Amino acid sequence: EPLAAQIEPIHAAVRALGWPLLMIEGVEADDVIGTLACQAEKLGMNVIVSTGDKDLAQLVTDHVTLINTMTNETLDREGVIAKFGVPPERIIDYLSLIGDTVDNVPGVNKCGPKTAVKWLTQYDSLDGVIAHADEIKGAVGGYLRDALEFLPMARKLVTVERSCDLKPHLESIEASLATRPEAREELRDIFTRHGFKTWLREITEAAQQSETVPAATQGEAPGRDANVQPALFVEAPRHYETIQTWPQFDAWLAKIEAAELTAFDTETTALDPMVAKLVGISFSTEPGVAAYLPLAHRGPDAPGQLPLDEVLARLKPWLESEKHKKVGQHMKYDEQVLANYGIELNGVEHDTLLESYVLESHRSHDMDSLALRHLGIKTIKYEEVAGKGAQQIGFDQVPLDKAAEYAAEDADVTLQLHRALYPQIAPEKGLDYVYRNIEMPTSRVLRKMERNGVLIDTERLEKQSAEIAVRLIALEQEAYALAGGEFNLGSPKQIGQIFFEKLQLPVVKKTPSGAPSTDEEVLQKLAEDYPLPKLLLEHRGLAKLKSTYTDKLPRMVNAQTGRVHTNYAQAVAVTGRLASNDPNLQNIPVRTGEGRRIREAFIAPPGHKIVSADYSQIELRIMAHISGDESLLAAFARGDDIHRATASEVFGVTPLEVSADQRRIAKVINFGLIYGMSAFGLASNLGITRDAAKLYIDRYFARYPGVARYMDETRMDSKSRGYVETVFGRRLWLPEINGGNGPRRQ
Repeated sequence: EPLAAQIEPIHAAVRALGWPLLMIEGVEADDVIGTLACQAEKLGMNVIVSTGDKDLAQLVTDHVTLINTMTNETLDREGVIAKFGVPPERIIDYLSLIGDTVDNVPGVNKCGPKTAVKWLTQYDSLDGVIAHADEIKGAVGGYLRDALEFLPMARKLVTVERSCDLKPHLESIEASLATRPEAREELRDIFTRHGFKTWLREITEAAQQSETVPAATQGEAPGRDANVQPALFVEAPRHYETIQTWPQFDAWLAKIEAAELTAFDTETTALDPMVAKLVGISFSTEPGVAAYLPLAHRGPDAPGQLPLDEVLARLKPWLESEKHKKVGQHMKYDEQVLANYGIELNGVEHDTLLESYVLESHRSHDMDSLALRHLGIKTIKYEEVAGKGAQQIGFDQVPLDKAAEYAAEDADVTLQLHRALYPQIAPEKGLDYVYRNIEMPTSRVLRKMERNGVLIDTERLEKQSAEIAVRLIALEQEAYALAGGEFNLGSPKQIGQIFFEKLQLPVVKKTPSGAPSTDEEVLQKLAEDYPLPKLLLEHRGLAKLKSTYTDKLPRMVNAQTGRVHTNYAQAVAVTGRLASNDPNLQNIPVRTGEGRRIREAFIAPPGHKIVSADYSQIELRIMAHISGDESLLAAFARGDDIHRATASEVFGVTPLEVSADQRRIAKVINFGLIYGMSAFGLASNLGITRDAAKLYIDRYFARYPGVARYMDETRMDSKSRGYVETVFGRRLWLPEINGGNGPRRQ
């Protein structure tokens, strides 16, 4: 259903853009594509097929290439071999053997990609595999022989047709690849309705540009209609420079000093800015123009580079100047790196990471994704210059020609991204406020917090870790005794066998594969009545504390500062919340005794104190303010215990008559309902029936009608706008709020 709803808008957009749309009744799209690709190749054309369908890998030749625009994957002949293990001319045989669930081709049972590649390598083709089927041993050989009768049909089903009769249909197609002026309004409507903000901006800019072009020049190109505009936007030509001499340095220093805004980026040796060493710096002052300043490339082939200390001394006035404005991607990192060299980076005017986050918090914000999404540029990936996995080298070892192009592109693309993103923020008062007055200042605060770090008592943690280790051994022995034998306490499969086969414990729920589940929810339920699940819960909790905190934190102390330095990820949570990692300091346990002991290991230096501060019932105060509910506002104005006041309203008793249990229920209701908790969720949380939970909810909203009204209005607004908005203007986009998938819409 969701797919069906997308087809007509896609067709409408394609037609309006001036792209040919070819649909032939009774002919599959794959076969149309295969025929077009084959015919174009015969005419001497190079063909690009945009697809993620592995079936179409059989079309690849020296002149036909596949590109998956969702993943940026490009498959030429070598790419097909690298991905599938067989060349394009063997893809049909490969798919026949492994099967294709999408096309309902079963393939050979238990024959996966590795087995198919092995057979096709050994026997050359599917015909060869069939001819030697009796020689293949083991169970999979038997399955192959069982499939022999069906394999010719499988081959036919996965073969893409390349000789469909398209002539009658092609004659009526106009392939202008251009957008006619009368179609722009239709495109604006489609792009607005479906949230394609970048395309909306581009079509608007194209219209504005066309209005400024003299009519006499609009039709100069041969065969070009003066009344149409290009529907594809061409990337600016690139002029990248590697700064290796002082005259080059002086020229670029003058350029960035005169520039209104300079894109700036650092290349380093590590992702952790506290230990990262500077390898080079890149600059861009206009689209397509950028430079890379190498400073610490090493290796036998590394060319001469300007001395790092002298370069930084001469750059420092510009770097620390407030009047020289800079833009970067994730500038907090660059600020940290420069701080390692005693430089305070100032004049940070914009950050494309935060611009993207403010615009679309639900999307990815890495440069590769942003460049493709907003500029149509496929950037050079780090792995392309430094390698992958165990073979990856440091950036200081990357050959300078590759490093320079990669780094200069970073700065160039950053500047272009800013020019694409900020014009979408600036006209929106709320978004601009969030970006300039919340996100940008917060980034600077977070950088200081990260740099300061926090002091921990490593001896205390090491002692606690040893004590936990002793307790874990004792718990293992107790578990073995209860289970009647040794087993792996970390193996869900073995735990399942002990629980449900040996001890005959009740099955609470099953995994998607149909096996009895042993997740934490199941253990919690079983622990109410059985000792072994309770013991396993304690073991899991302690093991996690040990591995995550008592063992790990002492190893994360910075050797120079003697402190732990977390990273606060500002552009991760869609709601605007911060996330902490390496290590995660937001989830230090507090509910258990061992967890509280870990918190006690975070200490202040002599003569100082750690101050803990919290807002009092901040969510409820905000709800009272934005909903304007009179009862809730009055309760806060009187200084009431809000949970007791809610219990009084819901249960119809005076505040003095509210019992501890009623206050507990009211607290769950207060915090649960403002976040959309359902009757089912409330019933599960409180351990009551769904009818009782519904009664509590009805009473709550009857007593606080302003809250109910606000929540209803918010739902209605979100359906019409496609997002919800905070009082300051932060937006949370809800792409599926009007979708056909009920659970996802909820």
